[in-house]
Amino acid sequence: MPKVITPAVIDAMNKGFNTSFQLGLGSYTSMVAVLATIINSTSSEETYGWLGDIPKLREWIGDRQIKGLSAKGYTIKNRKFESTIEVPRDDIEDDKLGLYGPRIQMLGQSAAQHPDEVLFELINAAFTTLCFDGQNFFDTDHPVGKPGQEASVSNMQAGAGEAWILADMSRPLKPFIFQKRRDYAFTSKEDARTSDHVFMRDSYLYGVDARVSAGFGFWQMAFGSKAPLTSANLRAAYTAMCNFTDDEGRKLNIKPTHLIVGNTNLFAARDILLSETLNNATNTDRNLVQILPASMLL
Repeated sequence: MPKVITPAVIDAMNKGFNTSFQLGLGSYTSMVAVLATIINSTSSEETYGWLGDIPKLREWIGDRQIKGLSAKGYTIKNRKFESTIEVPRDDIEDDKLGLYGPRIQMLGQSAAQHPDEVLFELINAAFTTLCFDGQNFFDTDHPVGKPGQEASVSNMQAGAGEAWILADMSRPLKPFIFQKRRDYAFTSKEDARTSDHVFMRDSYLYGVDARVSAGFGFWQMAFGSKAPLTSANLRAAYTAMCNFTDDEGRKLNIKPTHLIVGNTNLFAARDILLSETLNNATNTDRNLVQILPASMLL
């Protein structure tokens, strides 16, 4: 005899699915908190007019020098995402809900992983996507200097291999921004008395949705390379970042903290940064920065 679908049955099903979703949500640790500054958005898009200037103090002589927002506004538009699972009424009546627990748990895991997917979609396009100064985020021609006196500054190495990224993650604003308008939420549409879907399709819907996006912060906080990951190339990138200056020629005191590598460069990174010896000599690059494995990096 089919199970009678009562409000109590629906309530128990909802609680069970919600528990499964939360288990999945907690089974994956996102990299977003390490790689990106998380900004809570309040509208359909956010404009970051201040990205053109890293604030530094100066000796106070005469009046204050007031710095307004840069004229180069950088806008990040929020995007909508969803995933939905359908549970036929027949499966509820036939007591087959055990089949859906793992699927709901996987849905939670997908929601936990999704911010990384959004972020690495941006990072993987950083060599060909513009940032706040009108240049690609990783580029050889970032203009630095007072108006009319700009010089080109590079934060990239050319090559044809898998990308690796040296980054300073110690600052309040990291190289990347993860923008959150509506956080990931588990929702259901299951009341047969009010749901058109249940009435017409004889099935119940469970899903997750969010409004989020990702964008670039200061290009000075990261150095991208597609050249071979060698000690010499890593040192060149590290030195370049340490020598970055503001528009007035003052050092920004950047100190790289992390090396982001994909699957291809992971063991080369471990050889360079973890080995006590390298090429039969003391490895002076050991523990220079922390390795951050990122399988989504291309």
